[in-house]
Parts: sequence; structure tokens; C-alpha cells
Amino acid sequence: MKRENFIKVLAAGSVGAATLGQEQAQAAKAAEPKKVLMKVGCQSGGTSIENLEFKARHGVYNLDGGAPKTIPGKGWDLEDSLRKKEACEKYGISLDAYHWPLASSGIDKSEYPNVMLGKSPERDREIEMLQQMIEVAGKSGIHLLNYNTTILPVLRTGRTKDPKRGNALYSTWNYEEAVKRNDPKTIAGDVSIDMMFERITYLLDRCLPVAKEYKVKLANHIADPPTPVGYRGITRWNSPDVFEGIKRFAQLYKSEYHGFNFCIGSIAEGLKDPKTEILPIIKWVGERKQIFNIHLRNIKGGWNNFQEVYPDNGDMNFLQVVRALRDVGFDGMVMPDHVPHHEDEAATPQAFSFSYGYIKGLLQAAADEVKA
Repeated sequence: MKRENFIKVLAAGSVGAATLGQEQAQAAKAAEPKKVLMKVGCQSGGTSIENLEFKARHGVYNLDGGAPKTIPGKGWDLEDSLRKKEACEKYGISLDAYHWPLASSGIDKSEYPNVMLGKSPERDREIEMLQQMIEVAGKSGIHLLNYNTTILPVLRTGRTKDPKRGNALYSTWNYEEAVKRNDPKTIAGDVSIDMMFERITYLLDRCLPVAKEYKVKLANHIADPPTPVGYRGITRWNSPDVFEGIKRFAQLYKSEYHGFNFCIGSIAEGLKDPKTEILPIIKWVGERKQIFNIHLRNIKGGWNNFQEVYPDNGDMNFLQVVRALRDVGFDGMVMPDHVPHHEDEAATPQAFSFSYGYIKGLLQAAADEVKA
């Protein structure tokens, strides 16, 4: 080989080795655990002194405060919202979110039913009030509104007792049992999935520009639980394939203010193997930066048959879940929402206390992996 050719080959090999080395270093860096940015939060109890002290005692310093007072025919009371924020700050608590009054209680009990009934001009008047609420949130320094777009309410068929956990009672859904009950349709009648999405986009077409103006993220909670097509006349927007429904909703808009109140439990309710199937869903939505809030709720079971249990005794491994959230850079609240019940008078605060401590332990474990 001629000397000049030998030098070229040698140089090319050196460049290739350097490039390969850079690629390997980048891959290794990408594989490293990310910094934990999320924090424990809660959406229960409001901003009373009693509740704020309870939260502070348990190290919960981020809160969804429910909602300010409503001014009939107008929307939220800005002064009341500012008072709520001030009350939280006295305890070092950050009031991070409110609940937009599009609730999970279903159309028959909704304060603003015409949005999801698709009924004009009534829904236009309701949307004007919802727009005003976004404005109040933004002016109060609250940049997240959690909401639901449902017609059927949260669905359950009973409770299951667990003698191994002190006779705790787990809220249970069994589709076969529900069909036997033959519950009636709602006032909405029959609504297809395309009709659901038309009504959702009618709302968001009018509210997302306001959300952008006031820098308020709108976080939608999926319908709980996902159900088969046409159950009680309704095909939920996340049913029957929960991941496809999530993708369709996510891709409606390219906006940093459009995303999810990402309920791990409700999503798992639509999966056949929640432990493995939840992780790619977190990755897909998280990489799009559309996870705005986390409900950390565990279940036993899955599609059409499940029980809501404690965070440590369900089918999902919540350390894996928190790692997945960490690795997509989620920086919002991780909160319990539904908790098991039992006969003790203090059942609810006991269950929430356990959940706060468990979440704090998970976050600490995920953070320590980064330091190691």
C-alpha cells in the first residue's frame, strides 16, 4: 500500500473510532437515570386550615385546591382564589392546580352538562364561564386545571373485602355484573366515540386560546373505567382501546397547554397486563410533554374486572412507574386520588397518610438511583 493511502486509511479509522466513541458516550449518557423533578401532591380537602396543617404534617407541599367560590352566571371569584393561595403560602404549600368543573360525576349530575351533551347555545354560555375560570386561575398564579370529559360517571359494582389488610374494602368494577344490573342510559342517550371527540374539540377550540393567553395547562382525566363500545349507550373517548384513545386525544392539538391528568389507575383499568403495558404509554405521552399531573392509584386485575387497592399491593410496580416518569422528565405532582376504605372512623385520612409516605419513599428511591 502506498504511504499516502495508508495514512488516509489510518485517519479514517481514527475518525470512525472517535465517532463510535462519541455515540457510545451519548448512548450511555441517555441511559443514565434523570433527575427526579416530580413532587408529592394531593387534590383532597381543599384549603381549610385543618387540611393545610394535615398536608404539611405529612410533607405534602403541593396542592390541587379544588376550586374557588363560584359567582352565579359569571365564573370563579378572583378574590377568593387569591385568598386560597395566600392561605396555602402560610404553610409553605404551593397551590398548583384547581379542578375545572367538568367533573367525573357524569352528565346527570354535572353543573355544566351541555358541554358534553353537545347542546347549543347552552354549551356556549357554559364555555364562556369556563373561559373566565381559566382567566381567574392564570391571574392567581395557578397554571393547571384538571378536568373530565365524561357522560357516564365513575363506574363501580361494589366493594371487595381484604382480610389480609385489616378488612380493607376495595372499590370494584366487574363488567359482567354491571350488565346484569341493566342500568339505564343517561339523558345523553346514544353517543358514539366520534360524537365524543366532536364535543371535546368544540370545547377545546374555544378554551385552549384562553389557556395559552393566561399560561394555564388543561389536564384531562380519562373516563373511569374504560368500557366496551356502547355500554349504556356511550362509547367513551378512551374505549375500548385505551392507548389508542389517549393517542387520539393527545394529537388533537400541538399545544403545550393540552394534555392529561394522567391517572395511572384508570389507564390500567383498560389494559390486560397493566404491569407491562403502562410503561410504554408513560413513555409515549411523557416524551410529548403532555403529562401534567399524576394520579398514582394501583389496581388488581384490568380490563372489565378490577379492584382499587393500596399502592403497594396492586399488579403494577410503582417504582418502575416512578422511574419511567422520572426518565421522561415529568415535573408535576404525583398524588393519591382514590384510596381503600375500611370500617374505622378515620379510614380516609389513614389511607391518604399511607399513600403520601409511600409516594415520598418512591421519589426518594428514584432520586437516590441518580446519585449512586
